[in-house]
Amino acid sequence: MKKFKMLLSLFLLCLTTMTYAAKVDTLQVASAAMGKTYKAAVVLPNSYAKSKSTFPVMYLLHGAYGHFSDWLKNTPNKKLVQTLSDQYNMIIVMPEGEVFSFYLDSPVNKESQFETFITQEVIQKVDKTYRTISNKSGRVITGLSMGGHGALYLSAKHPDLFCAAGSMSGAVDMSTMLNRDSAAQVVKLMQPVFGDKSGSTEMYEQYAVMNMLDKIKANKLPLIIDCGVDDFLIEPNRELHRRLVYNKVDHDYTERPGAHTWDYWENSLPYHALFFNKIFLKNQTVAKK
Repeated sequence: MKKFKMLLSLFLLCLTTMTYAAKVDTLQVASAAMGKTYKAAVVLPNSYAKSKSTFPVMYLLHGAYGHFSDWLKNTPNKKLVQTLSDQYNMIIVMPEGEVFSFYLDSPVNKESQFETFITQEVIQKVDKTYRTISNKSGRVITGLSMGGHGALYLSAKHPDLFCAAGSMSGAVDMSTMLNRDSAAQVVKLMQPVFGDKSGSTEMYEQYAVMNMLDKIKANKLPLIIDCGVDDFLIEPNRELHRRLVYNKVDHDYTERPGAHTWDYWENSLPYHALFFNKIFLKNQTVAKK
């Protein structure tokens, strides 16, 4: 009898897990801007298949040296993104950003146009494929490291697309990378973006989030920014925080124990999801379960 009860409990647990499991799609996104097709991972909450509602979307960007599937395979908890999708009833999209694009439109290379890719091609494809809230009131963006820069950069330049943005351990001043031991490697990796000027501090500063305060202030988007105290990018993030405070830009800024690691980002992402969910609630763009 005890054995039967144990088996029954195990069966019910498995059934519950299966019932409340977000679905992961791999979406092919053709880029006319770059003449190639990239992948994006799309997590749909369990409730998506059971309703006819439209859903808010969180765009979640990966970091340098990475690819679109990083958030699904590199966090210690491999179900983190799916759990958050179910918890907050939102679609989570993780597009390709290549290893060192920084989500910019390269001024020298037509094959590296990732600002256009994200803001025009990925969002359009997602909105056509899924039941999304296809306006800014139901769309947010965040990311880690290079993706943190990307999220703040894209939202600053395209406030018509997003109602909030975030950054985890963001490379908010890209020129910081040139001060590290791996500077020569950085210069090489950035050549597809900046060409012969990939070693120029002035070029990096032209695209740095740190220098976009006028746009950020004018847009008035809710922002959530955090960084680990042992992260090599902590000082640029502190400086961005100081500049936002000086310019009286409302934002949520947090420093926590941790470094530039997946353990840190796994801890950070739920705070971002909670922050964005509050905004969706305020905007009345939360999907009905």
